[in-house]
Amino acid sequence: MSEAAANSLEIQKAFAEHDRKIILTNVIVGCLLGSVLMPVGTLLDYYVYPEKVFYFLRLRLLCSLLIAFFWMVVITPFGRKHPRKLGVLLAIFPAFFISWMIYSTEGSNSPYYAGLNLVILVVGFVLHWTFIESLIVVSAVISMYVGACALHGGTSAVNLINNLYFLILTGVIVATGSYFHSKTRFREFAFRYQLDKSSKALEASLAQLKENEMQLVQSEKLASLGRMSAGIIHEINNPLNFATTGLFTLRKKGKHLPPEQLADYTEILTDVEDGLKRVQTIVSDLRMFTHPNTEQLDPVPVAEVVTPALRFLSNEWREGVQVGQKLAEHQTIWANKNKLIQVVVNLLQNSLDALKTKTFTDGEKPAIWIEGRVENGQSILSVRDNGCGIDPKHLGKIFDPFFTTKDVGAGMGLGLSICYSIVQEYGGKISVKTEPGKFCEFILEFPVRTNQAVN
Repeated sequence: MSEAAANSLEIQKAFAEHDRKIILTNVIVGCLLGSVLMPVGTLLDYYVYPEKVFYFLRLRLLCSLLIAFFWMVVITPFGRKHPRKLGVLLAIFPAFFISWMIYSTEGSNSPYYAGLNLVILVVGFVLHWTFIESLIVVSAVISMYVGACALHGGTSAVNLINNLYFLILTGVIVATGSYFHSKTRFREFAFRYQLDKSSKALEASLAQLKENEMQLVQSEKLASLGRMSAGIIHEINNPLNFATTGLFTLRKKGKHLPPEQLADYTEILTDVEDGLKRVQTIVSDLRMFTHPNTEQLDPVPVAEVVTPALRFLSNEWREGVQVGQKLAEHQTIWANKNKLIQVVVNLLQNSLDALKTKTFTDGEKPAIWIEGRVENGQSILSVRDNGCGIDPKHLGKIFDPFFTTKDVGAGMGLGLSICYSIVQEYGGKISVKTEPGKFCEFILEFPVRTNQAVN
């Protein structure tokens, strides 16, 4: 099937569904008009055929009841699915009872044939049938009129021809109008459908451009950070090496100290060495984070992602924020380690920012809980805080590039968008659970590879 044919078929299916909804509404309106206007016609009966006013009233009420029953059928699942098939019957009810009243009075001499014209007009201007459907209804109405006149007997040929002329003329006008109206409605829908499709494609392109721009901005930030950190790391490593060498010498010299001084001396040296090792670890993490090999994918232990992420932000949470974690043993995620660290850093930074905006009472303390587990073939990592949560009206936008609720200058709105892109890149998904004023939890889910250890 060619692209043009496929596109045409797609438009036809979409129009059929659109048209079904409109016709359903129109049929319900037609039911309302028919059930109300038929009894109202009793006023006309009172002046034209006063001797039959009560007889006709029963006929009109019966017609209204049938239309009301028909309306109940229309709103059923079947009726909602096939409003056109049922809708043709709607015009038959009033046409049948009007024909009955024509038969019961003067046949072709009865002025009530005008009511049949109204039925045909309703078909054309309210119900919007197709040419074939309009032709079926018009033919049925005219047939019932001819039958009523024939059964009455004593038909005036002149009046019959005159009335049939106007009925047929009305029917031709309605059927022709229905034909062109259907064509016009389809053309208008096809134009709007193509315009809407093009608009959605344009929106998707703009979203992709924004995402590309976001990635370029982040890449430039990391490149700038890498260039700057290279010099800083070099400057830090030099005094670290001097200090490490000096500590080695001091430890050798310490062997000559009196025993009562050696214990304190050794303890101090151990503390200094531990401090230097921590600095060396931070420098190593910083070098790895700012010079990432983004192409390399490995089964990354979750603990090796959480630990450096917490270390990068330690100055923000060490005082005043309780951080707890429960990670599954041997849990891994198949991804790039540095990018995963970036995701966890962004989530932790969001949690810390949220905790700063909340006033804690009743002994509650700011807290972040990190949990890792493997279940149902998914390696799951979640970051939860008891901060201010996310407003429900923002939930649909939080992963959009450049969306932020922070003050101007406090953030670019890229953090969660970057997280979303990275998680998607590795076949995972990111979701959020939140209750405003109580908590917010971001959940990362990655598929478990066969070579991953599962606890």
